Amino acid sequence: MATSPAPSGILGLDLDAVSSHALVVGDPHRVREVAAHLEDVRTIGDTREYLSITGRYRDRAVTVTSHGVGAAGAAVCFEELLRAGVTTIVRAGTCGGLQHGVVEGDLVVGTAAVRDDGVTDRLVPLGWPAVADGGLTRGLQAAAGGAARDLHVGVVHTVANFFPSPVEGMPGWQVWADAGALAIEMEFSALLIVAALHGARAAGVFAVDGNLRRDAADMAGYDPDRDIVRSATAAMLTVALDALAADEG
Repeated sequence: MATSPAPSGILGLDLDAVSSHALVVGDPHRVREVAAHLEDVRTIGDTREYLSITGRYRDRAVTVTSHGVGAAGAAVCFEELLRAGVTTIVRAGTCGGLQHGVVEGDLVVGTAAVRDDGVTDRLVPLGWPAVADGGLTRGLQAAAGGAARDLHVGVVHTVANFFPSPVEGMPGWQVWADAGALAIEMEFSALLIVAALHGARAAGVFAVDGNLRRDAADMAGYDPDRDIVRSATAAMLTVALDALAADEG
């Protein structure tokens, strides 16, 4: 009688069930949200913060994995997916707006990321840019065109700490916002650098859940669980899946 292969790595993946195209999200609950859009869904790994499934979306096999909060743990997820044979990854997550017009309910497609993540400087010198794949990024823009959301396209600031740092004399994001960064999040640059080191393709789409220029500096009023954010997140997941399904890379 045939036996199933032993699960692999920290993610505990069934390697035979990993697709070449993957969607990565922070929250395991969001993996379950995506599952509702897929056919022939099966769980292929479930350990720690990493929940992985594979299913089909518009005839495209897609693996969906949660990576938790922060670049260090997320980099483990990205590395193991790429070692398992994934060649194309889209990250879909929430972000905070850094420009006045980037507000909750909007979508952001990241073209590149500021490498302030606390991890990737150990992988490649900071002089190397974290840049999203052009074709995959254009696919996200095209898919977002039908989402009935304000869409922003540009650089995202990836940071290592969620709450403000007491050792910074000014908000750490301010200089990057002044230079034109659209939004702030915690894992995108790690994805782009790890993918680059594997010769893989990566891109990202984000739902805006607040605005740091407008909201309290200590984030005391931060509330991602609002209808406007939930609806933007649902739209973001559909955009990511549509882009992966249409991808020809």
